[in-house]
Amino acid sequence: MKKVFTLVFALVLLGCEPSPPPEPETASPPPEVREPQPAQPAAQAPDPQEASAYLDAVLEEKPDEFRARYQYRHPKETIEFFGIEPGMTVVEALPGAGWYTQILVPYLGEEGRLIGANYHQEMWPLMGYTDSEFTASMRTWRDDWPEEVEAWEGGGAASVDAFDFGSMPPEMEGQADVVLFIRALHNLARFEEQGGYLSTALEEAFRVLKPGGVVGVVQHEARPNMPDDWSAGENGYLKKQYVIDRMAEAGFEFVEESDINENPMDQPTEGDKVWRLPPSYGTSEEDPELRAQMEEIGESNRMTLKFRKPQN
Repeated sequence: MKKVFTLVFALVLLGCEPSPPPEPETASPPPEVREPQPAQPAAQAPDPQEASAYLDAVLEEKPDEFRARYQYRHPKETIEFFGIEPGMTVVEALPGAGWYTQILVPYLGEEGRLIGANYHQEMWPLMGYTDSEFTASMRTWRDDWPEEVEAWEGGGAASVDAFDFGSMPPEMEGQADVVLFIRALHNLARFEEQGGYLSTALEEAFRVLKPGGVVGVVQHEARPNMPDDWSAGENGYLKKQYVIDRMAEAGFEFVEESDINENPMDQPTEGDKVWRLPPSYGTSEEDPELRAQMEEIGESNRMTLKFRKPQN
């Protein structure tokens, strides 16, 4: 599969001299003092049509089961709305099972970098659905996840790093072009009072971005008339104005929004959680009729918001 990506990318960027693959390096011990590094100058932006064609190729290469989610998640439109291009450094909050990761790593290419940002370690025991084995696995996630992703993608793809919110390495400051919170804010908001987890995540998102860098948010959206306590994250949904206000408090400027991930069929009541819908089907595992109803609704109604870190 990776040979196909490499061939497609070469055809798309025909006329541009490709960089030779880096020679393997011998691992060396880290320095005793790790100082923050200045942001690297941005590489020349690829032609938008070339980047779009390459993204098409990456998406088309995925298996049918993966592509079945495109009708709900609109990855091409979402990635282009946030201005993500090959060669960028992107932080993906809570990459989870890696659905967007599997698109971003090949799309960013070998000149790009993907940094996964997991929840704060202290959040996992609060979730209510994690056992001791899962919580223990999260303690080694920073090391395990990059290895797993590199095993998926092989050569010709972006480099991969990781950190936990609350312990971002100082050398990452000012390195990222884009930070993505895709269906990742509700639990941060849900447990904000217990440990300031949303505030910490947004503060580190601000620090990791270059001046002018973008934060892209895709989040299950609660209707404005729903009760605030129902819309506080426990049910998966947040109100749009809540997200905009919290981003402003963290220093970000609201740029624009898109309706690309809206789904007016999703009309939850106060007794509903977002996980009743596909792909979770949390309430209909043994009820084919109810499952069919959830399938007809599709995935959740989602806000898609773009924010920017000020230039100075």
